[in-house]
Formats: sequence, structure tokens, C-alpha cells
Amino acid sequence: MKKHQIYLDNAATTPMDPKVLEAMLPYFTEKYGNPEALHTKGKESLIAIDNARETVAKILNCRAREIIFCGTATEANNLAIFGTARANKDKGTHLITTKIEHSSVRRPFEQLEKEGFDVTYLDVDNEGFVNPDDIKKALTPKTTLVSVMYANNEIGTIEPIKKIGKILHDHQAYFHTDACQIPGAETLDTKTLKIDMMTLNGSKIYGPKGIGVLYVNKETKIEPIIFGSAHEYSLRAGTHNTPLIVGFAKALELITKSDNKKITKLRDKLLTALLKKIPRAHLNGPTNHRLPNNINITIPGIHAQEILLHLDEAGIYVSTGAACNMGNEKPSKTLEAIGLPQKEILSSLRITLGKNTTEEDIDYVIKTFPTP
Repeated sequence: MKKHQIYLDNAATTPMDPKVLEAMLPYFTEKYGNPEALHTKGKESLIAIDNARETVAKILNCRAREIIFCGTATEANNLAIFGTARANKDKGTHLITTKIEHSSVRRPFEQLEKEGFDVTYLDVDNEGFVNPDDIKKALTPKTTLVSVMYANNEIGTIEPIKKIGKILHDHQAYFHTDACQIPGAETLDTKTLKIDMMTLNGSKIYGPKGIGVLYVNKETKIEPIIFGSAHEYSLRAGTHNTPLIVGFAKALELITKSDNKKITKLRDKLLTALLKKIPRAHLNGPTNHRLPNNINITIPGIHAQEILLHLDEAGIYVSTGAACNMGNEKPSKTLEAIGLPQKEILSSLRITLGKNTTEEDIDYVIKTFPTP
């Protein structure tokens, strides 16, 4: 086993918080009843799910019945996009999104184009920001859905969701945001944000994998994409995964109470040191309005995978981009959208700190990081 184990790929997934695991365990081995059952074992699970729903709703400042538990955040994004676009086809077939969305948002829109929908893919600036005025200009009387991510998973850009929400407030279009990366960094208050739908992910918040949440405002016209029993207010069929639901609520509760000062300080220390050690390197994305744990850096003259493998040998774990796209050789859509040439895209690394990252970890990374 490697002497050092320094995990800096927290945008891909996070280790489970021991307090989350502790909350989940009874629902694997003791309180395992189907929540639809009328007996005591079933009621134990139902109470746990109801309590979890209330916890999430309180954090999001919404009604409990507006929280929909899904199998993954990918499923939640698919439900938001397919569910609203198809349910509102009679009102219009124009949809708006951006060129830097996660594949679980982008690909549903591409599928809807095949079904006859007209999709506008908005440009972003060289730091990854979408201009709210561009959304305003793109709106038509037939626009029924706008989807803009809250924070980018590759370069950490935090989008002006509140401003976009204000623009869309008096338009018929529903507003969805993929907020998987944002908990603990910005508000999740659905009223403040003026959003109709929001996606969250357990695996990004030190919770369990295999659990996503979709907030759906009660006024939103939406239809299911999975059919079966009338679970989750008839929007998501399938037996509830009680331990994962309990774990998600606990993780969200913990992360919204967290303080980012330590992570931000360590992130800035690492970035400053890397830019000093490798003068040709440059940061991708903004210096402000950025996720506190995110560094995306281009190191000209060396393939990012070479650096990744060198660091891996030393027990340091980073990535070359979105983990969901590691299986293909296509360049990052996000880095393309901010104007990076392919040569620089292939020389770009994503480093994302976590709450378990220490100053000693950062010192070791700085010492170990190769120079081209």
C-alpha cells in the first residue's frame, strides 16, 4: 500500500462521512421494512423517509412534497428535463441551456432535439459565466424550460442563478438548475433563487452513492419518466431505498453547516505554489465566484494524463476532467466553451480538495508535483 493517500478528486465523488454511515446502518439490518407496508417494520421505514424529506425541505425552504427522491442525480436531471419538456409540449417546444452543462443535462437536450424540440445552447465567457442578458434575449413565447447549472463541475464557476431566476420569474418557462456541486458553498433556498427545479447528489456531499434529489415546485407541470407504482407523488416509481434516503438527508444537513474557510485557504495555497513552480501554467475559470475547493489548471508542454499517473504513483489522486467522461477521448466541452485550444485542454488537470484535506497533504502535493 502506498505511504500517502491524498484524495483530491472530490468533484467526482466524496468519501462518506462516518456520521452519515452511522445514520444509515439501522436501515440496512434492523429497520428494513418496505415503507409501503402497513406493518410496524414498514412504518419504521416510512417515518424515516418522511423525516428525511422534512430535513431536506427545510434546508431548501420548500414543502416536503416538493422533494422527489431519485436513484441518481443523472436520473433527477433526466426527470427535470424530459418530464417538463414533454409535459408542456402544447405550450411550446423551445428550450434553453448552456454549452458547459454536465452530460446528464446536455444529452437529454440532444435527445429532445431528435424528438422535434428546438434547443438554444448559450455561450459562456472565457471564465465560464453565462450572461443573464443572453437568456433574456433567447426567450421566446414558445420557451418552456431553461436549465443552467449552479456551479460547473470542471472549472468551478458559480453561475448567477439568482439573476437568471429574476428574469424568468414572469415568463412561462420553468427554471431548472443542476446544483450537485454547490451545497456548502452557496444558498440552496429555492425561494431566494426563484427556481422551479433543482438537482442534488448524495455522492458529492459526503453521502451515499446511488441517491439523487429533485426539488420540483408544486406549480410545475411535469410527468414521470419511470413508470410503475405511484411512489414519490407519482413522479418516480420504485421501492424507496430507505438507508440511502436517510444518508442523503444527514449528509445535506452536515454540509450546510460546514465552513469553507479552511478549504479555500488550502486551495489558494496550492494554486499559488503551483503557478510559482510552473510559471507557464494558468488557471482555468474565475478567481472569484468559484467553488472553494476547485482548481483547474493548464500546464503547457505535458499531457495531463502523464501528470495524473505520476501523482497517482505518489499516492495523490486528481483527475483530468469530469469523471463521467473519462471513458471517451473527446475534449472537455467546458474547456472548449471557454476558448481553450485542444492542445491546452489535453494539458489540463482538475484538483478538488475536500473537508479531509490537510495542510500536510498540500505541502506534499506541492513538493511532489512534477515540472515539465
